Amino acid sequence: MTIVKDKDPAGERLIISLEGRLDTTTAPELQEQLIPEFDKTKHIQLDFKQLVYVSSAGLRVLLLGAKTAKAKGGTMRLVNVSPEIQEIFEMTGFSEVLTIE
Repeated sequence: MTIVKDKDPAGERLIISLEGRLDTTTAPELQEQLIPEFDKTKHIQLDFKQLVYVSSAGLRVLLLGAKTAKAKGGTMRLVNVSPEIQEIFEMTGFSEVLTIE
């Protein structure tokens, strides 16, 4: 999986673009890069445009990110979620927990 970080033009949020598969192998890498960012910025947007798969390990990292954002008074939004990944979120109930746009 490829992870690219970029500040939005206004500098108010961090955009993290994910490409590939978020699974048992790649979830720890996302966790290592995502969670510390909430100490630097309050608003994080995860761009799923190039993400093709999310496993249960990936769901766990996303849940941890959402909880960390809430605990630190920030937000975590998911954008460009494919219909296949959206279906995973709906089947697992994560669509009720995560902010998906």
